[in-house]
Amino acid sequence: MYAYTLAFIQKEDHILMINREKKPWKGCWNGLGGKLKVGEDPVNSVIRELFEETSYQITSEQVKDCGYLTWNTFDANGQGLYLYLIDGKHLPDLKTPMHTAEGILDWKMISWINDDANVGVAHNIKYFLPTMISSNHRYHYHCHFEGETLVSVTKELI
Repeated sequence: MYAYTLAFIQKEDHILMINREKKPWKGCWNGLGGKLKVGEDPVNSVIRELFEETSYQITSEQVKDCGYLTWNTFDANGQGLYLYLIDGKHLPDLKTPMHTAEGILDWKMISWINDDANVGVAHNIKYFLPTMISSNHRYHYHCHFEGETLVSVTKELI
């Protein structure tokens, strides 16, 4: 069992992102989520975290399990997280940008997030977000870091 969840709420060609105010990925745009509580199911954890961060009331039917992400070493405990894509087409509009305790929420175009020239997004997202959006399969993504530099990402169907 992994210690974290990471979710991306999609509305058409936009994803709700957060510009993080703390480590890891401080100052970068990332998905939403957080740490599982002791004994908490990962889907219930991501639903709770999304409510805390956005006030959205997500149902388990809106949650697509996309697999998980691990890393060899990085500035986060737990060494892994569960990945989810949320169908946000029926969610109410959220007025953004919005400052929260975790950072700044804003809707970002998927093409902007995945642009190779974009250095303001958590560096590993472009390796898994396109597959999360386009595939109904679950994958294990493994990030290999040297220090804080992302060297490679592998993808394995699970």
